[in-house]
Amino acid sequence: MDPTDAGAPLLSDRVQISGNVVPMTLTTGGKLRWLDRCLSIAKDVLGFTVEGCRIKINAVIESGPGICCPGNVGASMRKNFTFEPLSEDSLRLWNQRLQSVIDSLGRPKRLLVLLNPYGGSRSAPKVFSDDVKPLLEDANIHYTLQETKYRLHAKEVAHSLDLLRYDGVLCVSGDGILVEVVNGLLEREDWSTAIKMPLGVIPAGTSNGMAKSLLDSVGESCTAFNATLAIIRGHKRSLDVATVLQGQKKYFSVLMLAWGLIADIDIESEKYRWMGSARMDFYAIQRIFCLRKYHGCIKFVAAPGFENFGEPNELGGEIDELNSNLVMQDGYCGPTFDMKGFNRKIEGPFVSIWLHNVPWGGEDVLAAPDAKFSDGYLDLIVMKDCPKMSLATLMSEMNKGGHVRSPHVLYLKVKAFALEPGPRADDPNKEGIIDVDGEVLARGKGTYKCDQKTLMNYDKLHIKVDQGLATVFSPIN
Repeated sequence: MDPTDAGAPLLSDRVQISGNVVPMTLTTGGKLRWLDRCLSIAKDVLGFTVEGCRIKINAVIESGPGICCPGNVGASMRKNFTFEPLSEDSLRLWNQRLQSVIDSLGRPKRLLVLLNPYGGSRSAPKVFSDDVKPLLEDANIHYTLQETKYRLHAKEVAHSLDLLRYDGVLCVSGDGILVEVVNGLLEREDWSTAIKMPLGVIPAGTSNGMAKSLLDSVGESCTAFNATLAIIRGHKRSLDVATVLQGQKKYFSVLMLAWGLIADIDIESEKYRWMGSARMDFYAIQRIFCLRKYHGCIKFVAAPGFENFGEPNELGGEIDELNSNLVMQDGYCGPTFDMKGFNRKIEGPFVSIWLHNVPWGGEDVLAAPDAKFSDGYLDLIVMKDCPKMSLATLMSEMNKGGHVRSPHVLYLKVKAFALEPGPRADDPNKEGIIDVDGEVLARGKGTYKCDQKTLMNYDKLHIKVDQGLATVFSPIN
C-alpha cells in the first residue's frame, strides 16, 4: 500500500483549486490529498488560515529539480496551497477538521522567544526575522519576543517566568542562553515543574553545539530553518542535566566541562575575537606548539563496561563529600547519589580533560561521538600526553570525531566525576581555567583575566548527572 494512502477518510469533499473543481481528502492518518499532491499534516503542514471563502495551507516541501530554493536540492522551502470549499458549511467543516488534526499533534501554541543580539557575529536578530518569524507566523504560533540585555538576563527571566503563559521557551542564540534558562528554571522553588518546560534552540551564535547535536542526530543540517521546524512540529526528547557542585555553590550544565587544552583555547582565544570564528584555530596552533600540562587528579564512577579505566580509588571520602552537599538550598540541589560499583581515578599531569553531555561541542567539533542525550552518563575524553605533531593531527580530526580513536586519548562514560585541578607542570605559580558550557566557571592564579570574579574557586569540584531531567524540542527522525 502507498503510505500516503494510510488512514480512512476523515473528510472527503470536492473543492475548487485554481478554477478547477477537484476531489480532496483528509484522512484519519493525517494526510491531505488532492490530484497528485499529498501533504502530511505532521511533517509538511505548518498551519492554515481562512481567508474569506478560501483556506490557505502553509506548508514546507523539499526542493527538487526545477524548484527555486536557496541551498541544495533536498532542502526544505515554504510553500502555500490555497483551495476553496464549495459552500459555507463545507468551509466550516474543513476548518474544524484541519484544526482538530493539528491540535492532536501536541504542538506549541505560545512561545517565549529569548534572543541574544550580542552573541557571535550579532546575527541573531536577522536570523529571527529571516528564518524563525515567518515559520512561526505560518504555524499560527503566538510568541513574545524578548531580547537579552546583559549576561544572565535570560536566567533572571526563566527564574520569574509565568509557566502557565507558554508552551515552551525558544532560545535564538548560541548555547549560552539555553544554559542560562536551564539554571534559572532549576533555581526556582517550583523547579520540579519548571524544568519540564520544553526548550528550543535556534543556532545563532558562535557555538551551536546543542542545535548541531539535535539536528545531526536525524541527519539534518544545522540551520535556523530546520531548528524552527523541529520546534513547530512539537516533538520532544529528554536531556540529561549535570549538576556541578563545590561546597554550597552549584551550576547546572547541559553541554560540557573542559580543563586544560580545550578550556584554554575556548576562553583565552577571546583576546582574538576580532578574527571571528578563525580565532579558535589560530589560538589552537599556538597552544599546541607551546603545550601546557597541568598537575591534578580526576576520580569517577565509570559506566558499565568502562570499569577498568584508571586505577582503583577508595569510595568513602568521595561518597561523604558528594552527599554532604545535599543540604536545603533554594531550587534544585542535584541528585542524591549511591556510588556503588567501581570508583576509579587517574593521576596527572594532563594535557586536557573534557566532559561532554551531547556529541557536538560546536558546528564543526564532534567532541564525543558516542554521547547520548538521555543515557544518564557523561562522555569523558582524557589526554595525558601527546607529541605535538600527533596532537596537531588529532585536533584536525575533531570535526568528524576521529580524535577519540587516537592512542593518546582515553574515551569512556562516567556517572559521576570529581576534578582536583592543580598548577601547570612548567610553572607552579600558574594554574588553569575550568570552562563549563563555554563560560568560565573558575580561574586559577596567573590565568587570562584571573582578576575577574568567577562562580567557583579553582579547587576540587564534583559533577553528578540527572538522567533526562530537562526537555528539549527535537527533530523527528
